[in-house]
Amino acid sequence: MLTRVYNIKKACGDPKAKPSYLIDKNLESAVKFIVRKFPAVETRNNNQQLAQLQKEKSEILKNLALYYFTFVDVMEFKVCTVNFDLTKNYLDLVVTYTNLMMLLSRIEERKAIIGLYNYAHEMTHGSSDREYPRLGQMIVDYENPLKKMMEEFVPHGKSLSDALLSLQMVYPRRNLSADQWRNAQLLSLISAPSTMLNPAQSDTVSYLGFILCHGVLNSDQAALSLWKLALQSSTCLCLFRDEVFHIHKAAEDLFINIRGYNKRVNDIKECKEQALSHAGLMHRERRKFLRSALKELATVLSDQPGLLGPKALFVFMALSFARDEIIWLLRHNLSVCPEDESIIMSSFVNTMTSLGVKQVEDGDVFDFRGMRLDWFRLQAYTSVSKASLGIADHRELGKMMNTIIFHTKMVDSLVEMLVETSDLSIFCFYSRAFEKMFQQCLELPSQSRHSISFPLLCTHFMSCTHELCPEERHHIGDRSLSLCNMFLDEMAKQARNLITDICTEQCTLSDQLLPKHCAKTISQAVNKKSKKQTGKKGEPEREKPGVESMRKNRLLVTNLDKLHTALSELCFSINYVPNMVIWEHTFTPREYLTSHLEIRFTKSIVGMTMYNQATQEIAKPSELLTSVRAYMTVLQSIENYVQIDITRVFNNVLLQQTQHLDSHGEPTITSLYTNWYLETLLRQVSNGHIAYFPAMKAFVNLPTENELTFNAEEYSDISEMRSLSELLGPYGMKFLSESLMWHISSQVAELKKLVVDNVEVLTQMRTSFDKPGEMAALFKKLSSVDSVLKRMTIIGVILSFRSLAQEALRDVLSCHIPFLVSSVEDFKDHIPRETDMKVAMNVYELSSAAGLPCEIDPALVVALSSQKSENISPEEEYKIACLLMVFVAVSMPTLASNVMSQYSPAIEGHCNNIHCLAKAINQIAAALFTIHKGSIEDRLKEFLALASSSLLKIGQETDKTTTRNRESVYLLLDMIVQESPFLTMDLLESCFPYVLLRNAYHAVYKQSVPSST
Repeated sequence: MLTRVYNIKKACGDPKAKPSYLIDKNLESAVKFIVRKFPAVETRNNNQQLAQLQKEKSEILKNLALYYFTFVDVMEFKVCTVNFDLTKNYLDLVVTYTNLMMLLSRIEERKAIIGLYNYAHEMTHGSSDREYPRLGQMIVDYENPLKKMMEEFVPHGKSLSDALLSLQMVYPRRNLSADQWRNAQLLSLISAPSTMLNPAQSDTVSYLGFILCHGVLNSDQAALSLWKLALQSSTCLCLFRDEVFHIHKAAEDLFINIRGYNKRVNDIKECKEQALSHAGLMHRERRKFLRSALKELATVLSDQPGLLGPKALFVFMALSFARDEIIWLLRHNLSVCPEDESIIMSSFVNTMTSLGVKQVEDGDVFDFRGMRLDWFRLQAYTSVSKASLGIADHRELGKMMNTIIFHTKMVDSLVEMLVETSDLSIFCFYSRAFEKMFQQCLELPSQSRHSISFPLLCTHFMSCTHELCPEERHHIGDRSLSLCNMFLDEMAKQARNLITDICTEQCTLSDQLLPKHCAKTISQAVNKKSKKQTGKKGEPEREKPGVESMRKNRLLVTNLDKLHTALSELCFSINYVPNMVIWEHTFTPREYLTSHLEIRFTKSIVGMTMYNQATQEIAKPSELLTSVRAYMTVLQSIENYVQIDITRVFNNVLLQQTQHLDSHGEPTITSLYTNWYLETLLRQVSNGHIAYFPAMKAFVNLPTENELTFNAEEYSDISEMRSLSELLGPYGMKFLSESLMWHISSQVAELKKLVVDNVEVLTQMRTSFDKPGEMAALFKKLSSVDSVLKRMTIIGVILSFRSLAQEALRDVLSCHIPFLVSSVEDFKDHIPRETDMKVAMNVYELSSAAGLPCEIDPALVVALSSQKSENISPEEEYKIACLLMVFVAVSMPTLASNVMSQYSPAIEGHCNNIHCLAKAINQIAAALFTIHKGSIEDRLKEFLALASSSLLKIGQETDKTTTRNRESVYLLLDMIVQESPFLTMDLLESCFPYVLLRNAYHAVYKQSVPSST
């Protein structure tokens, strides 16, 4: 009932939840009229004032019924240490009744709600509600609830005062100072169950009880002492949840109008001054005492858990004291039996004698509620004045039964006892203060280990609901869920930020160990001797990595030390409980941390690439790999603090980074590096600014007028490609290969167009290669010869880059999974020649995924297969593929006239990358004739015959311009054969004399000597 009245007050105080009839401007005059005339509202003769209500009567009757009948229920509710339960329940009833009537008087709209409902009832049914006269009179009578209840309780004064005076041995003990607690060893395991009154209502009982029977204050000094003690310990009392009552002003207003109570008014003023000046300090010292006492208690019971059973009362007393102090701080910083006694006693004896150890061993479920109810009945039966068995005459029986009852609660009501002594669900109604306390706890590193207390407190919230008031369960449940979720999320974010800061520090330290930073140190070492001889003072030596670990004393604390300390404290809190259940929802704090780590790790990896789309700058793969490994080392150390599976984080994040987009649709390092290598590095190769050096297995910048912003070798040498393979993994490298093949397929599509434009000439040249004169005439008819060679060179460059990537992938996988790689390699090397091509391609696809080179590139076959045109027959497609090889073969002699076509023995290639033609010709031929089911070997033989015939003709040329690099071009034939798994040197010898190749090598090496010197 208290809950219902409380909810009505809160609803009426909230403009969003307030009944619309109370704020409707059209009904304002009618509502004011009802309130002014309440309770005697004459509805028959006031139709003009109440006309607006006539239209809304059915809705008013429907929507205000719950409020009205709650007030009716309030009206119906209105109509000793050894006997602990009886006294406690009697005092609880008095307090609940008093709180209820005071809370009712605080609902300002009570008259409007009751009057509106009665009017609507009268207009609908023709008469007033039968409870309205009594209800209206009660509302009027209780305008000043305390004054009215003082009159009501005059007949009950003797019973109430006797019950209150029974607290004189208990209540003062609960209001001692911390020093008195400490000296008296309050928590020293000597308390008895009979002293455990409900701790949450002791102040309310003492204060309100003596207000209602105030006459005893003038006649009994013990009563006066108890009352003054209650006034000195607090400035306000809790009516219900966050509704508080300021005690001194209310008492002073009541007693100032009573004759002969001047002394009591002076007592109130003195107690108020005492409370304002000393209560805060006293409670602060008590909290300090309880903190140390609880810590000591937890330490002892953790070390000796066997003590928990016999000392359970000690634990619950400590919890109840702590709970009282927390609630005090929160509140003040914010605003007769039908049975014969022998039958009951026999029932006790029978129940206790029927118990045995075997029942515990068998796992029987105990329920002693009936036994406790019998003890309550016995207390009531033996407490009346004419009882044959007086409980006051048998105090030892009372103490023994209280002890037994307490022990039964330890068996079947342990959870309820914990709730009763340590419940802090009141924080549900102080959410702003609750959140502020949490933020303060989280911001202070020394207190962050206690931050888990806040989400754990959310598990208490549902205990403040009542089964007779189910409508608020969803509201309170949702609040507990949202607060718990917010607290755990903030804790995980704070831990994530600390981990990120540590990772940043570790990445900085790892960066200092990169090879690029040792150049200055080497330079200083080389020049050190010469500088000494000149007598000049040398430059100060640069601090070497590792200096940060040298400590002069233990007092020196670095930023990294502070971060680790703060992280360990917070992780202790996150790891404190594996999960918590709130309103049938399970929360796992560690999963919050895992989720945030995954998100931050993903963003950090992408961020550490330092990709700038405007300037096309990106981190070197080796540097990124160093930073990622440093980051992972820090994350792995988190397992020392929290029991989480960090490997799962690595798998989820790093596997996503091997795809084009992550689970959130954001670019990954795979897409960033793929785009950079394709759009920046390889594009500059096509522009002639970078060349592929086979001897170095890297792309190298060429001297040009406009220097590039990056050094190609630093991104494409074998160590960088291995680092790239480590980062992207097989899936990422496969995506890189597919992107490369897409560019190749676009170049092949353009080549096919050029072939179609020259199809007639190429068809004639294909059959006339042994007719020099006719070939020369036909060659002059060809168009776009340079474009064909340029596009084939681009294809060769891309394939050379892919070859580097595949080799790096093979090296990396051979280190990680050597047995699996060797098995795949053995499988590939032993494919029988007669194997079906589909089966062979499956083997090649497996081999390619492991980085192994294949006779036929499966990725290139898939890319070129997608180009089949619907308007061209397969025969025509096959013919175009054959003529493409013819076009390339007859165009090769034109390369000799290019100045950049000179072969360099130092790099084992040409500066214009025409040496990449060898790879392009072999790979394109293998892929095209696999698609068209032709003979790869025959078509390459045809190509070799045409190319040899064409190159032999330039040996007869006399124009030095067209033959300036004739020998360098000759070497392409040798490269093509060396690159091909289908051609042999014997076949080349039959087409092109080996002596010419030998002389060509001799010439180019001889020519390179002067240039190198």
